[in-house]
This record gives sequence, structure tokens and C-alpha cells, in this order.
Amino acid sequence: MTTRRHFRASPIARRRWQVFRGNRRAWWSLWIFATLLVISLGAELIANDKPIVMQYQGQWYVPVLIDYPETEFDGFLPTATDYRDPVVRRQIEERGWMLWPPVGFSYETLDRELDGPAPSPPSARHWLGTDDHGRDVFARVLYGFRLSVVFAVILTAGSMALGVLIGGVQGYFGGKVDLIGQRIIEIWSGMPVLFLLIILASLVQPNLWWLLGIMLLFSWLGLVDIVRAEFLRARNLEYVRAARAMGLPSRLIMWRHVLPNAMVATLTFIPFLFTGAITTLTALDFLGFGLPPGSPSLGELVAQGKNNLQAPWLGITAFLSLGVMLSLLVFIGEGLRDAFDPRHVLSPQTSPTASASSGLPGRSAHGQ
Repeated sequence: MTTRRHFRASPIARRRWQVFRGNRRAWWSLWIFATLLVISLGAELIANDKPIVMQYQGQWYVPVLIDYPETEFDGFLPTATDYRDPVVRRQIEERGWMLWPPVGFSYETLDRELDGPAPSPPSARHWLGTDDHGRDVFARVLYGFRLSVVFAVILTAGSMALGVLIGGVQGYFGGKVDLIGQRIIEIWSGMPVLFLLIILASLVQPNLWWLLGIMLLFSWLGLVDIVRAEFLRARNLEYVRAARAMGLPSRLIMWRHVLPNAMVATLTFIPFLFTGAITTLTALDFLGFGLPPGSPSLGELVAQGKNNLQAPWLGITAFLSLGVMLSLLVFIGEGLRDAFDPRHVLSPQTSPTASASSGLPGRSAHGQ
């Protein structure tokens, strides 16, 4: 029985993959976003004020991973080594060598050797210029991209867990459970979310985990209605009634029989949860209620672009970074929506390429 079910599910999965690949905009967006994510995950190897690897007096060191005190290199202070210090750098180069990343600045490194006042324009030393503190903009965008994606991943996972749990319980049990749950959600969703986030963020010391907890209070509201509707539809199907008649526990029926059907609509909603998390974090950072000062924040870069109109490279870089990131996620979400749309998957007349080129969901080559 298990083998037979797997054999029936495989063509649908392959068809969904074909539909997604047929949408070239979504397919290439996925590849571009994955490439940017991989690059940002290795940000320390691309932009850093520490050598990637070095050799001193015949011994190997990995400063990008381990902090070594100055006394390790015949210095006088037990503090972390400043490899940009001319004295320390000359001392190491006389008795060894260092391999530096392409950009010799981290997101928090202050360049005190600028030719003019900060912010400085793009140059060979700073590819995208510096901000008004003398920090490399390219390094801050690279680290900020990674921080935004990691933040969105954690928030999306938590939102999915809450949304599926609450929406599933409402939709499966119905009746008073659904009625009371809907009234509570209507009241909760009617609150001014952004103002509450600003108030809560101003009451506590801002950090990544506090922001995640505060935003998780509201981010699941957009998903709960979708899951609830799917559970309401599936609870009256014949195989679910049969499972109830057999005396199976409700949690087992919900997990094994109802949830797999509800996950189809849930998966198509993931990229839009992603974009919502990134835009909310950017808005809070722009207003000064987000991450701690000095964090590699794209929202803080937007604020610097607004405050330094004489340095247009700040605003242009912030706009392009956010625009590219959010556009790629939206295009990926459109591809997932088409891939899980039954009109695309189950209809043998639907051509993925034709539907992608038409730009309209559910339109086949014959329908044009």
C-alpha cells in the first residue's frame, strides 16, 4: 500500500517541479537568490578586517575564526590583535605572511585613513563607498543581507508553526472553538501592529531575539486563515470521516491525514512571509527601533541615505539591495503558487512554459 501511494505521488511531484522550472522568472530568481545567500554566508571570507589564514614563525593561524591576543605575536597587550595596526602588521610580515579577504573591512570597521570626510564615494578601496561613520558600505550590505535572511528564516518558521497549529485546531474542531478563536484573532489583528512594535521595541533593549519574539506575536496572523480554511474543507472528506469512525485520536488524524493537504497552501505562502519579515525589520531599523546601533542593517543604510542626500550612493545602494532581494522572493513565490496550483499540475493541456510566458495563473496554451 505504501509503495502504491508513493508511485501515485511521484508524477504529481515531478509535474510541480516541471511547472516551477517552466516559469523562467521564478527559476532564475531561485538560482540568483541562492547564489547571493551562499556568498553572504561566507561574508567573513569576503569582507573582514582580519586575515583569512596566516603563518608566523612557522606556525599556522586562522584569525577569521579564532581571536588571538597580541602576545601571541610578540606584542605587549593580552587584548585581541588588531591586524590593521601598522606595527603589528609589519611585525607579522617580517616573520611570516597573511592572506587577506578581497575587502579588508568588516561591517563595523572604521576606516581612519580616508582621503576626505565621511561618507566617501565609491573607490578601489571602498567599492560602494563608506557611510557617515567611515564604514565600508559593501561589507555592511553583505552582512546585512545575511542578517535579514536569517531573521526572516527564523521568523517564518515560527510563524508557520503558530499559524498551522492555531489554524488547524480552529478548522478541525470547528464549532465554539472556531468561533471563539476567530473573535480573538479579529481583535488581535485589528491592533496597529507597527505602532505596537515600536512601543514594545522602545521598552526593551533592542536585539535580534527580542525583535523576533515581538514580531512573532503578529506575523502568524496572515497564515492562520489559510490553514483554517484548508482544515475546514478537509475535515469533511470521506477518509477523514473514516479515520474518525475507526477511533483514531484527533491529533493523529490532523497530523497524518489533514495537515499534508493544508501544507500545499502553506508552502505557497512562505515567500510572502519572508518578504513581510524583511520589510518589517527594515522599517523598524529605519525608524531606529530595530537592531542595536552598529548592526549591519539595511534599514539603517536607508536612513543614512535619507540623512546624507549629498552622498547618493548610500540611497541607491540601499534601494537596489532591498529591491533586488524582495523582487527575487516575490518571483519565487509566484513560481511556487503556480507549481502547487491544481489547474497547472492536474490539467494535461497546461503547458508550464506557456503559462509562465503569459504571466497569468491557470491559463493554458489552449486558453490563449
